[in-house]
Amino acid sequence: MLGALSCLTVAAPAALAQTTPLRVGTDVRSHANSVLAIMSYTTVPDVTTSSLSINNGSTGNPGFWQTQLGGGFTISRSFPLYLEGTLAYSRYDPTFIASDGSESRALPVRWNTLSTTVGVGWDFRLADELVLRPILNGSLGRVVSDLRVGETLLDRATDLDTQFLKNGALNAYGLGGSLMLDFEHYREAYEIDVELRLTNIHLRSFGSSSAGVQGNANAQQLSLWSRWRAPTGLRALDRPVRYVLEAAYSQYFGDSAGVLGFNNLTSLGVGLELDSSKYPVVVTRTRLMARYVFGRNVQGVSFGFAMSF
Repeated sequence: MLGALSCLTVAAPAALAQTTPLRVGTDVRSHANSVLAIMSYTTVPDVTTSSLSINNGSTGNPGFWQTQLGGGFTISRSFPLYLEGTLAYSRYDPTFIASDGSESRALPVRWNTLSTTVGVGWDFRLADELVLRPILNGSLGRVVSDLRVGETLLDRATDLDTQFLKNGALNAYGLGGSLMLDFEHYREAYEIDVELRLTNIHLRSFGSSSAGVQGNANAQQLSLWSRWRAPTGLRALDRPVRYVLEAAYSQYFGDSAGVLGFNNLTSLGVGLELDSSKYPVVVTRTRLMARYVFGRNVQGVSFGFAMSF
């Protein structure tokens, strides 16, 4: 793969059962670890979680939503330096219960996360079509708590955890690496791409707000991604129009496992690809994809596009 950039933006999943609300002053600080665990889903380039939304079974409102833009490429066979990067946004809406002893109220808290991950690797060619690729990864992100209702009740409390709920923030960085096997089998009649990737990135908070809330998490993931491309018999831009079939599986370990109710996700995709390589443009191929994603407690569809350079 010389270069690829992808973005998925729409998801329509099944409802996820509502979890028990957390009580302010007891579980919020420890829940900061869960926030970083959720951020771990955005730190690794992954088709299955590029666009993911989980609904609250009681209200139908999103309990979790994320979208990711990312890509990677090898400079050339003679200089096999591999570079990758992702930019992701996620929103997590847990439910907390605040009480001053006489009054209790459910607080819909919104935690917004913006994160980016970069990777630098090197291709070791094991065979003509098979590459072993170790990658060093670094991540940087920020989590902001946005509480817009129920502040009057919270004003009666002084716990540091409530301070974090009221517009607190966590900055986080991550360091780690990945090991990837990349198989590319290209023929005139069809093309096959398969990637097996193991990733481990440790996330740690720093420079938080005055609430003093800290957290850490490990993003540990094993993913298998495959794609088949072949001509449809149609032509556009003086090149064959290809159909694309895609399958991916991701298994989550460490702090990523189970934090959203599932330990693995599977994605099946189908799409069309236009080839613009005949013309003097940067983008050589453009793919439109539809994907069905499913796992324990979650299923849905997403639509997106990808470009190769």
